[in-house]
Amino acid sequence: MSTSQPDAFRQSEDRATPDSLLHTRTGNEVSPEDLVLASGKDLTPQNIEWARRKLAEEGPSAMEKILP
Repeated sequence: MSTSQPDAFRQSEDRATPDSLLHTRTGNEVSPEDLVLASGKDLTPQNIEWARRKLAEEGPSAMEKILP
C-alpha cells in the first residue's frame, strides 16, 4: 500500500512550466564567477577572465545565452 499520490504526481509531470515562471535572472548583477559556474567550467583565472570579457561584450544577457 502506497502513501503517495501517483495521479497527482503524474499530472504535474504531464504539464509544462509556463514561460512566465521560467527565468534565470534574480535582479542581481551577474558576476564573472556566476557565469563560469553556469557554463559548467572550473573557477580558474583563465575562465574568470573569459567570463569578464563575455560580460563586457554581452552584458547580463550572456547568462541567458548559457542557461537553457
